[in-house]
Amino acid sequence: MKSAVIVFPGSNCDRDVAVALTRITGTAPAMVWHGDQAIPNVDLIVLPGGFSYGDYLRTGAIAAHSPVMGEVKTRAAKGVPVLGICNGFQILTESGLLPGALVRNVGLHFICRDVHLKVESADSMFTRRYKKGQQIKIPIAHADGNYRADAETLRRLEGEGRVAFRYVNAKGEATEQGNPNGSANNIAGIFNEKRTVLGLMPHPERAIEQLLGGSDGRAFFEGIAA
Repeated sequence: MKSAVIVFPGSNCDRDVAVALTRITGTAPAMVWHGDQAIPNVDLIVLPGGFSYGDYLRTGAIAAHSPVMGEVKTRAAKGVPVLGICNGFQILTESGLLPGALVRNVGLHFICRDVHLKVESADSMFTRRYKKGQQIKIPIAHADGNYRADAETLRRLEGEGRVAFRYVNAKGEATEQGNPNGSANNIAGIFNEKRTVLGLMPHPERAIEQLLGGSDGRAFFEGIAA
């Protein structure tokens, strides 16, 4: 499987996701600088986590207008899968590839810890190695992970089964205590209408080896590779 990781000024998880893709797919991704307007012919495009452009203006707002994003949008329109993790999710919303916005955590603090997630849909290339309703543990590391959208957008996401992951407590319940950032409906990740674009705040690339504290993210990349 061929993949590309887009690198922005301030990206700091590009190598993490490159390692995950290399180990699980057997092929190192192309690392594409944001100023380039050409992306190799690939099966997957990844927008990694980090602090693109120092999170000035709004998180992901400047990166959404980087030269490479025009080509990312073109590929996405042709059905090439696009994955945005953390800052990548923020860039996807700012560029219009996904609805809604990511704003400051409800507690106004940066949060870096493992969280419990419920897999809400196994009907995608990203989630097919999980079971619907499965509970997994994945790390988060963000200050602006509070997903917001208007009532109609939330209704459509829920009604169309486009919520990919939801924050839950240790018992698997979508409670306020299990929601680390205040996201509407405890949403941790969403799909586009065709389920070919996924944005999520947690970092599955940081959970592919037991030496990293857990391997629940491994099935995420195995599903993509399959």
